[in-house]
Amino acid sequence: MKVALKPNGIVCTQGECMWLHLELIKKMTCFCETLYPVVSYGYTTIPTYPSGQIGFMLCSLNPDTNFSEPIQKFTPTQMEDMELKYYNYHIHRAAFVLPSFVRRALKNKSDVLDSPIEHGF
Repeated sequence: MKVALKPNGIVCTQGECMWLHLELIKKMTCFCETLYPVVSYGYTTIPTYPSGQIGFMLCSLNPDTNFSEPIQKFTPTQMEDMELKYYNYHIHRAAFVLPSFVRRALKNKSDVLDSPIEHGF
């Protein structure tokens, strides 16, 4: 995917659930950081998904990318016209505010870095 990206392109993939797969998320983050200068994990609530939460891994070749800030803030009129029931600027930003245990785990990846990264996770 990396070579297919335009200079400002991004990769977004399912990133699993922080409550159920934190070790896998750490491995995915480490692997992605070997390929992309910007890697972020975010999440949202999905009532029908196990644990009610699903994450996503976002990667960018552009070192100035800030996934937690929406590129465009919709006006109230645009929100009404699009009939958005869930998404808004605040929800977007909150998706990247991680619980303390996840922030610590993703900051301290030395146990992942000390072992070979297994492709196929």
